[in-house]
Order: sequence, then C-alpha cells, then structure tokens
Amino acid sequence: MILKKAFWLFGITVSLLIMFLPGYTKLQELRDRNRDLEIKIKNLYVENALLQQEIKRVENDAVYQEKIVRDKMGVVRKGEIPIKIVPGKE
Repeated sequence: MILKKAFWLFGITVSLLIMFLPGYTKLQELRDRNRDLEIKIKNLYVENALLQQEIKRVENDAVYQEKIVRDKMGVVRKGEIPIKIVPGKE
C-alpha cells in the first residue's frame, strides 16, 4: 500500500516536472534576455547623452568646429601646405 502511494506520488511529481520545466526554462531565458536588453538600453542612453554633448559642442564652439574640419575633412587654411604621413613598412 505504501509502495503504491509512493509510486503514484513519484509519477505525479515526474508529470508536473515534465509539464512545468520547459516553461520555467523559457522564463529564465526571457529574464536573462530582458536583463541584457536593459543593460543595452542604459548604454544607449549614455551614448545618446554623449552625442548630444558633442552636437552642442559642434554647434557652439568655433575652435572645435575648425578641429573637426581639419582632422576629418582635410581642410587647410589659405597658405598652409597639407602634409600626409604615410606609415612605412617595417
């Protein structure tokens, strides 16, 4: 009699595990993905704030504007001679 009850209890336990374990596993995967996405969102907010500062600096700082134009666009002032440094082969 006790063996029969133990067998039924074991069977019910295994059945419940079979039913709920895949759902629990999926829930854990979704929680991990949610946590990763929240970290990504925070990083994007930080990057956005830095880019907003960059935009303000470009709009308002003439010296910085000149630096960008010279460095990234290769513009030189009248009378200056541009020099390109080509890395040598070692």
